[in-house]
Amino acid sequence: MLVKKAEFVISAVKPDQYPDDALPEIALAGRSNVGKSSLINCLIRRKNLARTSSKPGKTQTINFYRINDLFYFADVPGYGFARVPKAMKKQWGKMMETYLLEREPLKAVIQVVDLRHPPSKDDQNMYEFLTYYSIPTWVVATKADKVPKGKWQKHAKIIRETLKMEKEDPFLLFSAQTAYGKEQLWNLIEEQVNANQE
Repeated sequence: MLVKKAEFVISAVKPDQYPDDALPEIALAGRSNVGKSSLINCLIRRKNLARTSSKPGKTQTINFYRINDLFYFADVPGYGFARVPKAMKKQWGKMMETYLLEREPLKAVIQVVDLRHPPSKDDQNMYEFLTYYSIPTWVVATKADKVPKGKWQKHAKIIRETLKMEKEDPFLLFSAQTAYGKEQLWNLIEEQVNANQE
């Protein structure tokens, strides 16, 4: 997809703040610091539309980015960051659950994991939650540039097995540094967005 227009629209914490123009939404979920913002910036070829932070746990709201006036990326708070107070984690959990289960325009979730490491307990819980509620989910393993190419398949296998993925479940390798996997991911997104318009 050629991105001609990409804009940050709103940081929302409750449903009445979500965009109300009914465009399809693709959410991004993942551990804090896994590279969701870098992935968005790579896809839209903008350096800093999605704010990247060296402080994990920085995204405490759902950030909506409108792309080509066709659909939204919804970046949900990163999970699994230890230095965030328990009460706040609980709040985020509730906010994410409400969004993921009740949001009508939500069409799919990109679950971002780190290719270098086996999925954490939080990653496993998130994947289990998404599949249990039949929310279309694509697992995208980022930071592929930091793993020697010869070891990609070994790492991919560990991720698939840890998340108990089925053979047909969408899984992509990605690198925000080299843009590896970008076309493939855009194909999935376009398919989903176009299906919504038919």
